Amino acid sequence: PICDIEVPERLSSSYEQLRSYHLVERCVHVPAREGSEEEILLVHSLEHLEVAKSTQTMNEEELKRISENYDAFFFHPSTYRCARLAVGAALQLVDAVMTGKVLNGMALVRPPGHHSQRNAANGFCLFNNVAIAAEYAKLKYGLQRILIVDWDVHHGQGTQYIFEEDPSVLYFSWHRYEHQEFWPSLKESDYDAVGLGKGKGFNINLPWNKVGMGNSDYLAAFFHVLLPMAFEFDPELVLVSSGYDSGIGDPEGQMNATPEVFAHLTHFLMQLANGKLCVILEGGYHLKSLGESVCMTVKTLLGDPVPQITGEMAPCLSAVESIQNVRAAHKPYWKWLAYEGSFSLFKQMLLINGFIQKLKIIEINTDVFLELHMKNIVFEVPPTKTATTGSEGSEHFLPEDVQLVKEMDETEIKALVSGFYADLVKEDRTLLSLGSMFVILDKILKKEVCNGIAASPTAALSAAVALRHSVRFGFQRVLCVFVGDMQMIPNTEDGFMGVTFLFCFISGIWDFIFVLTNLLLLLKDAEGNDFFSAVLGFILPVAYSYQPNLTVIAVGPNRSLGISGISLLVALLRGLAESRVFAVIEDTEASLMQSVAKALVGASTPSFGIYVPPTQEKVNKIKALRDQYQQEWKMLQCSGKLSD
Repeated sequence: PICDIEVPERLSSSYEQLRSYHLVERCVHVPAREGSEEEILLVHSLEHLEVAKSTQTMNEEELKRISENYDAFFFHPSTYRCARLAVGAALQLVDAVMTGKVLNGMALVRPPGHHSQRNAANGFCLFNNVAIAAEYAKLKYGLQRILIVDWDVHHGQGTQYIFEEDPSVLYFSWHRYEHQEFWPSLKESDYDAVGLGKGKGFNINLPWNKVGMGNSDYLAAFFHVLLPMAFEFDPELVLVSSGYDSGIGDPEGQMNATPEVFAHLTHFLMQLANGKLCVILEGGYHLKSLGESVCMTVKTLLGDPVPQITGEMAPCLSAVESIQNVRAAHKPYWKWLAYEGSFSLFKQMLLINGFIQKLKIIEINTDVFLELHMKNIVFEVPPTKTATTGSEGSEHFLPEDVQLVKEMDETEIKALVSGFYADLVKEDRTLLSLGSMFVILDKILKKEVCNGIAASPTAALSAAVALRHSVRFGFQRVLCVFVGDMQMIPNTEDGFMGVTFLFCFISGIWDFIFVLTNLLLLLKDAEGNDFFSAVLGFILPVAYSYQPNLTVIAVGPNRSLGISGISLLVALLRGLAESRVFAVIEDTEASLMQSVAKALVGASTPSFGIYVPPTQEKVNKIKALRDQYQQEWKMLQCSGKLSD
């Protein structure tokens, strides 16, 4: 009976769902092949391979007897060949990505692999597809740093055992644990299993000790654990053990995460390893939930805008406990944690204001819920990704996917400005520069393009006009990010009833200013190496708590944040507001315009380089901000001092 959930329809129904979204025809089809014995032996013992081969000719009684030697694994005469096909498909995908035939991809395979160990089948898994893929990539392509992200709801103990002494593979797994009560019920699945020998610090276990984890819990795990470690590790390839039993409705996981969260997780991972990302199916046993989650993943891999995340953006107390414990266990091994202060292991002893403590399983018909839910969140993608008015010759350095649009003429600009923006615009030079801004922003607001980029002699002023213009279109939640020296703070007090703005300023000396309603906070003298601490530990958690429906990014002069940092910031923020981003750049430097345009169209961002940790003083200032605002912006609660 335990096998009733591991059925061929897991693949066929997922594929049909991909067809229904018209995603299949947009993908490059990579033919499957059987993994060779030599490839399987990269990870598994010869004894294990020989036992698996011998099952092809066994009768039913013999298959039952040999299956009894393993935990939750059951042989069929075709299991060996299917498992070899699963291995081969994963390796074909790695080859396609590493040779540049495709940017990224997904392998829909059965049986799964992450429980399989060097010398034993386990938990529906005969060969460890992802582990073999990692060893294969190291051997064939000389890779020295591979990240494996396992978001299956079960711990991939097989992958952990294989790489726990190997510093070339960073393995991250979150999994239902319930204080060792949930299968596979191993002590080494807890947060304090950090690796062995040279591999210490390269095994990250994030145990979920309650069921009912949702979108905000998963995002918090990425913001406050995985992403900082991943950017510091700087992988050359990312492999995902992509189990969707961590999604809503799954009988194994009993979690509440909805399909679009996997789009957001995929979007974040696409910013690593120059976009080299291979997603390989593991579990997932509710067919509707599985199919929709697969589609959300593939849409994101194809570069489609990410749907708005749903649900309250507040991690539960149990999730915060696990995240804090992981950070404490890994502090000795990671630079980004070096100055985070002393961690005491978090125990669930106090009632803490602002946390959601009651976790409930959504007791509904999941099929009906998902049918309605997906209709609400899936939207028609605009025909063009990115628009700009450009300048003469700009078509030679901007990406092909950027559409050049015609500017407004002077008469139209003057009429529009005099009617609505006369108090902001005083100079003719500024007025004329708004022509490109208005036409691009209108296309974004009308959903004719996803996003856009414009040059301006006064980026802050253009952004201020853009904010007011967006309000006229009915956009009521606007995230504003300013990079560089800005001469003014936009006046948002008049005529904006029911409208909220969230401002973040990153100035030339990397002043870090946060404006919340009437509050202005200043963090001075930060530099580029504070980028990840500020963006992952503060800006992204607050932005996801806020859930904007438009993002405005203004880049001014005298900025110490380099082009790669600005591009990565743009790429990360593109995951919000259905990718509605308007970037206005005061500096017309071609390389900056080109890099930001590439980030907007979804091209992979270049490596950020060797990780340099921020100083103790700068970390303390960002921590102070987190501590001050964690009650209002609850996605901050995993990384700051907890208020009582």
